[in-house]
Amino acid sequence: MSPLRIILVYLGWALLWSAVQAMLLWSVGLPVDVAVADALLTNLLLTTGGYAMGTGLRYYQPSIKQGAYLFGWSLGLAGICILLFDFIVERAFSSNEVYLSFESATLPVRLVFAWLMVLLMLLMSWMWYYTRNRQQDEERKATTEKLAREAELNTLRQQLQPHFLFNSLNSISALVGARPEQARTMIHQLSEFLRGTLRKENQQLVTLEDELRHLELYLEIEKVRFGHRLQTAIEVQNETMNMRLPALLLQPVVENAIKFGLYDTIGDTAINIKATVADHHLQLQVQNPYDPDTTRPNRGTGFGLSSVQRRLYLLYARQDLLSTRQQDHTFITTIKIPQAK
Repeated sequence: MSPLRIILVYLGWALLWSAVQAMLLWSVGLPVDVAVADALLTNLLLTTGGYAMGTGLRYYQPSIKQGAYLFGWSLGLAGICILLFDFIVERAFSSNEVYLSFESATLPVRLVFAWLMVLLMLLMSWMWYYTRNRQQDEERKATTEKLAREAELNTLRQQLQPHFLFNSLNSISALVGARPEQARTMIHQLSEFLRGTLRKENQQLVTLEDELRHLELYLEIEKVRFGHRLQTAIEVQNETMNMRLPALLLQPVVENAIKFGLYDTIGDTAINIKATVADHHLQLQVQNPYDPDTTRPNRGTGFGLSSVQRRLYLLYARQDLLSTRQQDHTFITTIKIPQAK
């Protein structure tokens, strides 16, 4: 709330109670002009003092345990206001003996009224500033947590790229002498893949169609590395193509499947990717074969899948969105992405 609006609130408060007090004084026999002057002067002093003290609470606020200080401050301020009021009316109404007698007789009541009014204003100001500061603290905390979460998400994405890039560069180096055409093709594909990755850096969510298009570039590069041994099959329901998922989520999952499907097996390896809809979730399933005699699939989650699980937790606050299981000689990774209803 701006300072001008705060002043207007205090003025409105003063006018309201001035009207109430003036009617009360008029009802006990004071002339209208005297009743109005008494009420305006009383509430002007109280409101000015309350505003000054309330503004001070912006810079210093007692804690809840120190709330008793407000009682002492309000009593002292009320006493000062009543002393000023008595000083002013004795000079302004020096010829009105009836009113001065009435004013002197009602000083104890005025002090109690003034104390209650100032205390109420202080409590309201304290509660307003206390609530506002708590809200600002919560907003700062939420902003800090959001920035930390975004930084961690960005770090997780960045950590995946060097590993894949080094492998691709090593493959290009091996192809330059023996198969220069394939080396040039792979360089072009790698360039397109990295360009797409850079475009997606600031995107949190993309459609499955965009993600699969980017994944195809990755698979083309891997097929140059592994030749005929790597085969892929993508099966997608039409209604899933426009569903959204975190950008660059599939690549580390597929990379994990290639790693544990090719490195520890012989012969051709087929990686199957399926996308279906289940209970307002986009369900992605990546399957790769494994040899139980040479592979330890329980350790096959590695950095790739652990980073995916961490990203999903940071984005959706759920630990159940990624699961793995073994069925016969197949290792299956399943990811569920919640969709907006």
